[in-house]
Amino acid sequence: MELARHHVIRERDHRIHNPFSAAKLATLGEAVRLRPGLSILDLACGSGEMLCTWSRDHGVTGTGVDISTPFLDGARARAVELGVAGDLTFVHGDAGAYVAETPVDIAACIGATWIGDGLPGTLELLERSLKPGGLLLVGEPFWRADPPEEAKTGEHWHDLPGLFALVGALGWDVVEMVLADEDSWDRYVAAQWFTVRAWLDDNPDDELAADFRAELDTAPSRYVRYHRPYLGWGVFVLKRRSTTRL
Repeated sequence: MELARHHVIRERDHRIHNPFSAAKLATLGEAVRLRPGLSILDLACGSGEMLCTWSRDHGVTGTGVDISTPFLDGARARAVELGVAGDLTFVHGDAGAYVAETPVDIAACIGATWIGDGLPGTLELLERSLKPGGLLLVGEPFWRADPPEEAKTGEHWHDLPGLFALVGALGWDVVEMVLADEDSWDRYVAAQWFTVRAWLDDNPDDELAADFRAELDTAPSRYVRYHRPYLGWGVFVLKRRSTTRL
């Protein structure tokens, strides 16, 4: 089991595989009030930047799960670089089928709710690894404004009020959030164009070259016309609502 090759190539130079900057990732760590000894499970962890920097900065321990061997190789190298390899474990496997043997304080899926066939299934999956009273972190797109039909490509994203309504209907409180901005979107998406072009220059005869050439011909214009003005993204911090009524 491996992540599709085109995705690995496109994001090979990313440490954070979402429209988040290092500063926003640090802000999120502060927002969830991390402290030494807390345990984190990160499903679809990518290159492990969240776990590695949070372990360095806050003394947390954790496990990351991903299907990409190249990304996990990068995560392990980053953990060594930051001196936290002894506090983190990275597992190659299907994040959609992973449940922690020991419940954790924080369970996260940042930008990959496809592992649970959408947000409801992913929240259910994450909760199976969570201690009572623990926190879920979920990264998810949302529409900032009503998009034109041309902006929709089959995704069934909500606007922000609709996303909050769905989370509430599933029995969760939103207790914090950190949202991407246009600059962090640019650094995620536009950086991929540079990577793709560099890869094309080095691999003109590769079987993926024609697909990447077609992508580079259309993706930048589509992004600035449809996604940058309309599409938001954020990480939402959730806590299970109590069934007790005072």
